[in-house]
Parts: sequence; structure tokens; C-alpha cells
Amino acid sequence: MKGPVDRRQFLKLAGLGGVVLVSGCASSLGPGMAGADSDFYFVQLSDSHWGFEGPAVNPDAQGTLKKAVAAVNGLARQPDFVMFTGDLTHTTDDPKERRRRLAEVSEIVSELKVKDVRFMPGEHDASLDNGKAFKEFFGPTRYTFDHKGVHFIVVDNVSDPTAAIGDEQLQWLQADLDRQPRDARIVVFTHRPLFDLYPQWDWATRDGARAIALLQTHDNVTVFYGHIHQENHFMTGNIAHHSAKGLMFALPVAGSQPKRLPIPWDAGAPYRGLGFREVDAERTPVKYAVTEMPVS
Repeated sequence: MKGPVDRRQFLKLAGLGGVVLVSGCASSLGPGMAGADSDFYFVQLSDSHWGFEGPAVNPDAQGTLKKAVAAVNGLARQPDFVMFTGDLTHTTDDPKERRRRLAEVSEIVSELKVKDVRFMPGEHDASLDNGKAFKEFFGPTRYTFDHKGVHFIVVDNVSDPTAAIGDEQLQWLQADLDRQPRDARIVVFTHRPLFDLYPQWDWATRDGARAIALLQTHDNVTVFYGHIHQENHFMTGNIAHHSAKGLMFALPVAGSQPKRLPIPWDAGAPYRGLGFREVDAERTPVKYAVTEMPVS
């Protein structure tokens, strides 16, 4: 990176879902593009669960997201963009309340200095109405964009209440991948993991294996996701999958206890289990060195 972000600036990011650094992208650009300014970093936020109430789990439920926004605004060098990887809000059966929570999140994140802010839903935002309310506030639940030599794909694996991507979206994904060179640098955002991390706790995507098979036709694919509220790193073939820690509460390791219950708040170590990460990309071959940073 040009003018790397000071580590002390990163340590201010209490509760962030992840800070992602992408560098050395010029090596994957085509002929005539070698001089492009392709080094950048972005901030990933995940699982803010706005509307959640539970003092035993997070007594700062009304303040954590605001603190995260302030922390990002306080970075010495602002990220190129901010990506929210789902569960912006906590689930509610009341459509009016769902929209109120989405509106409040929109208002809070509007305070970010970075104006390129991108969103995708989690099942708490979208599974009860197939993403209808989410789309009213934040736009499509699936889309692609390109930034400085990297192709980003946002996959919706939450709007379908059965936790499926669906045939139509898989066809859309295949068509998009067919337009990319085999060695294209590709980053995929999902909310749920695409692989079967722990289906008993809904930590899987019903047809995720089909998406992985499509992605494995390309050499340089990395997946960032949320949902499980903790660090996890997993490989499917040549694809690395990295989960982001949550913003509202931490969850236990898969299968470590009978039920998937949030980890209680520890007043002696506030925000334990919430954190952020650095991801640096090596030039050749393309791979990401991931460093998870605890909140202190």
C-alpha cells in the first residue's frame, strides 16, 4: 500500500467485522494496465444486528455500530470503500419495525466519511420477506463491481428462507464468471458460508457446493463472509474462505456446546470475540495473508 495504515489506527476499530487490505493487484492486470494504481484497502463490517436487545450479551447494543462508524472515520487514511456483509438488523416479524431498523442503520452509516458504502443482506434482514424491505433501503441483494483490477461478486444466500442461492442466481453467477479470464482476481462476498461448516447451526448454504464448483473454474478466488460471528479459515480446493467476527455479539465454536447461544458479555474484557482483520495480497501467485487482530 502507499502510505500504509498505522497499526495503532487499526487498534481503534473496536468491534469491526474486518479490515481488509488488498495490495499488489497490478500483477493480475492485462497488458497496458501495469501502471494502474491498483493498491487499495477496504473495510468489512458484519453482523451489526441493529435492534438486538440483550444486556447480558452486549450492554452497548445501541452504541457499538456508532462507535464502529466513528472508528472508521478516524482512520488516518480512509478506505476505498466499506462493505457490510449482512445482518445489518436483528430479525423481527413486524414489517414496519424491520423497515424502521433498516432506516436507522442507513442513517447511522451515512455518517461515514467514505461515500462508497456497499451492502448485502443477512437472513435477519431478508429471509422473512425475500429481501423486499432490504431492497427498498439498500438496493439489490446480488451484484458485481470492479475496483482497481479486482472483480467483486456479491452472492445472496439469505433471501431464500431455505438458505439456498437458487438456480436462477447460480445461472447469473456462471454467466458473470464466464466473462472473466481464468486468472482474474476475484473476491466473493456472501453472508452464510458457502461450504458446510456446521449445518446443524445453519452454518451452510444448501446449494453452496454448486457455487463453489463454478468458482473453482478460476484460479484466484477468495471468499469473505459473516454469519458465524467469529474467525474461521477454510479451503475448498484453491478457494480460501475467511469469516468476519461480528459486531454485536460473539458466537461459540461450532459444536462446542449443545445450542448456538451468544457468548455472554465479559465486563472485564469488553468486546471480547469482536474484532477485525488485515488481509494482504501477495503479487505472484495471488494469495491473501490474513492476520486477525483482537479488540483490546
